[in-house]
Amino acid sequence: MKKPLKWLLGIIITPVVLVSLAVIFVRGKEYQPSSSANIAAENSTIVNNTIKFQGDDSRPKVIFYPGALVDPQSYSIWANKVAQAGFSVYIVRFPLDLAVLNVNAASKIQGNSDYVIGGHSLGGTIACRYAKNHQEKLKGVFLLASYPEKKGNLHEIKVPILSLTGTNDGVLNYTNYKKAKKLLPINTIYEQISGGNHAGFGSYGKQKGDNPASISNRKQQNIVSKLLINWLNHSISE
Repeated sequence: MKKPLKWLLGIIITPVVLVSLAVIFVRGKEYQPSSSANIAAENSTIVNNTIKFQGDDSRPKVIFYPGALVDPQSYSIWANKVAQAGFSVYIVRFPLDLAVLNVNAASKIQGNSDYVIGGHSLGGTIACRYAKNHQEKLKGVFLLASYPEKKGNLHEIKVPILSLTGTNDGVLNYTNYKKAKKLLPINTIYEQISGGNHAGFGSYGKQKGDNPASISNRKQQNIVSKLLINWLNHSISE
């Protein structure tokens, strides 16, 4: 093989190899759904690489951005309950399970429909960015162990916002969380789940850096779903 051709192939192949290695590395650190989450996911369908739990399509769509490196199916338990209460839930699947790689992923789901958007951890931060730049049909924002940063400043936004945290969360940076309250409206609703931890907002087992929950995952999932359903029914207009 001639040297110029070898050089050209090296330029082409090297990035491919690096990307492949990165994918393998990230996949090895991904949090997988529990058996309970997998069972709940049986009530969903896959639409445009998004997990959809069917509710009443005349009501605002609920779009959800998962936490970093968490398989989206891990949120199926509470998502299924919210759908049963009448709101279609769309859990977005991102490249490498990182919402930051596709901030505007919700656009294809939203279309021209009214919508509510939320997210867990980093997913919530990115969801705030989307909400800030797509306010015309926005009906509400919910954050699970999450907070906005400057690019997702929602202080002036005129829709209901719900923020849920757990008392045993060992991952959430509470200093930054408290500082970020200035980036949310003064009428934001804050709820704290006693005994709940960071991983308990999904169902995927233990998470690095998290504290043990003092309630079961099943109980935390039930509380999350009840708080979301109550908020959607009482704060989100149809």
